Amino acid sequence: MELVHTKRELQEAVDKQKNTNHTIGFVPTMGALHKGHLSLINIAGKQSDFVVVSIFVNPTQFNNKEDLNKYPKNLEQDLKLLEKTPCDLVFAPSVNEMYPEEDNRQFDFGNLDTVMEGKHRPGHFKGVAQIVSKLFDAAMPDKAFFGIKDFQQLAVIKNMTNQLKYGIDIVACDTVREPDGLAMSSRNKRLTPQQRKSAPIIARTLNEAKNKAANSSVENTKKWVISTIDNDPHLETEYFEIVDEITLQPVTTWEEGNNNVGCIAVYCGEVRLIDNIKF
Repeated sequence: MELVHTKRELQEAVDKQKNTNHTIGFVPTMGALHKGHLSLINIAGKQSDFVVVSIFVNPTQFNNKEDLNKYPKNLEQDLKLLEKTPCDLVFAPSVNEMYPEEDNRQFDFGNLDTVMEGKHRPGHFKGVAQIVSKLFDAAMPDKAFFGIKDFQQLAVIKNMTNQLKYGIDIVACDTVREPDGLAMSSRNKRLTPQQRKSAPIIARTLNEAKNKAANSSVENTKKWVISTIDNDPHLETEYFEIVDEITLQPVTTWEEGNNNVGCIAVYCGEVRLIDNIKF
């Protein structure tokens, strides 16, 4: 496994592989790796000849500077985990390497980025599109692998990939969960022991809501989820929306969308957790 820090080194390594007709699989991460990331890398290894993993905490997608400063970083530990995966090359650039100058590009995602995460984190998806497009330009992958846990982000990245005509296959991978149901996230490391006990209520409530949906309206389902989660003193729902999985626009009846997804963001103390479930 090779470690590089510059786009030039990355491109040279990728070019070498492409010259031998090897396919490139790419997994972009912000580090603080866990089993969810590793599952993406393992899937990439099965579907690609050469796997590139990036580790970069992207400042432009954080609308909260404190959240950026608290984001866990441990490159040495991440590299040890990656040694046990199909990862062939790690790209760990500096901020100056990725942003030698300010990136003022704007993106039009229609209404995909005006709801949920986009509404509550202004500028977040512009930052995501900025860094993912820069990484795609550098890694030139055939396939890129993303987790379904970040459901709205996945939709935005698919849209951006089509807009910019990258020709990259975006592979959506299932959410990996702890034994108690909590969706794996780098942010989970910041939870106190008591908060960690409360956090699985999020997934448990979403699963119960799916079972109740047949006998409940969309509006009542939303109210029940929010009140159930907020009943725990360590949890506070920021939003819970039931949306069409293609347009991401809220639905008011179960018949509105072909496939509906419930997307949620919950504060567990100061830690913001997201999850989703298909209805």
